[in-house]
Order: sequence, then structure tokens, then C-alpha cells
Amino acid sequence: MAVGWAAAERLVGILGGEHGRVLPEWLAVAAGSGRRVPAHVLPDLLERGRRDRSIRAWLGLLAGRRGRWLAERNPAWSYLLDEPTGENWEFGSRADRRAYVQAVRRADPGAARALLEGTWAGEAPEDRAEFVEVLGDGLSMDDEDFLERALDDRRREVRQSAANLLARLPGSRLAGRMRERAARCLRAEGGRVAGRRAEDMPPGVGAEGGRVEGGRGEGGGAEGGWGEGGRVEVRPPEECDAAMERDGVRAKPPRGIGERAWWLQQVVARAPLGMWAEPRVMLGLTLADWDAEVKAGWVRAAVLQRDAGWARAMFAHDPIADLLGVLGPDEQQELAAEFVKNQDMDSQLIMVLGGVDRPWGAVLATAVLNKITTIAATQPWNLGELARLAGERIDPALHPVAERMRLTDVAAVLRFRAEMVEELR
Repeated sequence: MAVGWAAAERLVGILGGEHGRVLPEWLAVAAGSGRRVPAHVLPDLLERGRRDRSIRAWLGLLAGRRGRWLAERNPAWSYLLDEPTGENWEFGSRADRRAYVQAVRRADPGAARALLEGTWAGEAPEDRAEFVEVLGDGLSMDDEDFLERALDDRRREVRQSAANLLARLPGSRLAGRMRERAARCLRAEGGRVAGRRAEDMPPGVGAEGGRVEGGRGEGGGAEGGWGEGGRVEVRPPEECDAAMERDGVRAKPPRGIGERAWWLQQVVARAPLGMWAEPRVMLGLTLADWDAEVKAGWVRAAVLQRDAGWARAMFAHDPIADLLGVLGPDEQQELAAEFVKNQDMDSQLIMVLGGVDRPWGAVLATAVLNKITTIAATQPWNLGELARLAGERIDPALHPVAERMRLTDVAAVLRFRAEMVEELR
């Protein structure tokens, strides 16, 4: 069944440039309603999907059989044939099969894993990487053996995905190997193996034969070697050997970063955060020569391991948008609102707000609208992107708030979205 006349007309307007940036939201709401788009807009919509990959997943659900018929006859639109259609495991497209595994995983994690194990040898390499990522939903130690075998996959993306998930399991074998590597890289001055719990090692002996002093609680705290305000000797890996690559460490660094710095970041990122003292203590340490690399590793670790405590602390230290994704929606918005109040208008403010889940509720909306009012009076030339984000991400039901504040442009977009959602219901 196609969407109604009013919704279809609004879609035509959006495709024609009327508040064009809300197109993804229109598609998402329409797809959630189980409706189809009208036939006369399909060519324009498929052409838009050719240029914008971010909307393709919705097009598979909205275009229906007619859209697939068009995609089979126009090579430029053939991407649609790889998007989910709602078919089942045996007969669906690649995207349908991924969606099917995701649904099974949510209902029965063990059944989804068994499904993958049964077909794993015959799956295409690019599909294996995406199937591994599906296991992130409901991840547990029951998945360790399967993921450990995936570390031997020939395709790097499969190994990377498996390693990222195993890093979220502090009791996994990979986490233990990364713990040992990190303990060799970061050592409290005096040669003690710091941050290790005594029960993690043979009695009285640390990595490379060092002595373990103390050791209690999560990461051992100061008694495990990390003292507040202390110094730490940092020794990045000398090489990236085959065992490290198997565990997901990429040997070749991105442009602009040295090899050893890159390897150090990755080792720290996958070492269990529980091996360290609490974030407040670790951030207060003096890290000789490699401070930025180690802290970048902790940021990545907080994101990979989905550790809310570390994400909160690292965001206070260095507000990076990815850290907000670890937190629940309410806390995301509370932290972002506080950041908006205290931050000057710059690119970092925009990036942080870009990391906050939509829709933005009253707390964040009020902070952003107040910021817009302030900037409009002092730096009106600097307002564009913040006003656009506000219009696109604030809960559209809050449009009366923007109207009362006389932010007419923002209010107009919010009203447009509110009407759009109502039509699609």
C-alpha cells in the first residue's frame, strides 16, 4: 500500500529542494509504517539513492517490486538489488539475510550464532564481515569460540570485526592477550607491572618477570602501581607481528601517524579497561612522550568496549562525539546541553551535536535554541549549520518553543517535520 496523497506530495517537494535535508527522516518514518512510495517518484528517488548511499537501506523497503524492476533495467540503480526487501533467509538478498540474522539474534542469540556457523564456509567474504558485526547485539562469552575462529579469516575486515567484539568481553582470550601487550607498553616508574590484578597472574610474578605490588579492585588502583600524579614509562611495540595482526591490530598506519604510535593506540584500545585504575587516576598520570597516543587509545577503548564510566570521563577530558554513542539518550543530551552552554560556536560544537541521537528533547533543544539566539545577536554569519541541525534534529513537537523564541527559520522546519510525520501515520 502506498503512502497517502499528502505524504506523496510532500515527498515530491522534498525531492525538489524544499527542506531537502529531511529526506532521510521521511524515508525512515515511511519505511517504519510499512508503506510504499508512489510509482511516479521512484525514478527521482532511485537517482537520489545513486548519489547518496545513506538512504539506500530504506529504499529497498519502500520501492517494492516496481523499484526492483527498474533497478534490473538501469545499471545506475542496480544498488537497490542488494538492499533489504523483507524476504527470508533462504531466498532473500544479501541485505535480507543480514536483516534476518539480526532479527533472530534479538530473539535468540544462540540460534543466530548456530545459523551462521552452519553456512559460514559458503558465505562471501564481504558478507562474513557484516555477519560478525550482527553478533554485537546480545554479545556474550558464548560467542567467544566462534569469534576466535573468525580471527583466522583471510579477510582483514572479518578479523577486525571479530577483534572489536572480543575486546568487549574482558574474559576473552583476545582480551587477555591485549592485556599482556598493554602491560608491556605502560609501566609505572620503578619497573612494577602496573594496573594488573594479582589474580590475573602467577603469584607474585608479572609480565616479563616483574614483581606485582599490591593489586585489588578493578585495575588494582594505586596499589597496583598507578598512583595519582605519578609517572608512567611508555614503550610502544617495536613491531606488529602476525599474532598482533590476527588480533585486529592493523600494521599500516593512516597518513600522518607513525607506525609505533599507531600500534600503541590499537593495543591500548583493545586492552580491557578494567586493567587500569579509574579514569580520573589514569588521566592524572604523566605519560612520558606518548601521552596523546595513549589517551587516544583510551577514547577508542571506551567506544569499542562500550564502557559508560570511561566514556563519561574521556568526554569531560576531550569532548569527542563518538563517546556520546556509548551513553543512553538522556545522558547524551544532558552532557551535550552542558557542552553547548559552555562552548564557543566552532566546528567541535557541531561535531559533538552530530553525535547525539535524534530527536533532541527539551533539555538539549532549549540549550541549542538559546545558543542560536545568542549567536544571532553577536555572530549572525556563524549561525548556518547550528540552525540547520536544530531544525532537523529537535523533536518536531517542540516547534512552539522555537516560535515563542522568534526563531522563525528553525520553527518553520520543525513545523514542516511535524506535519510530515503526521501525514505518514
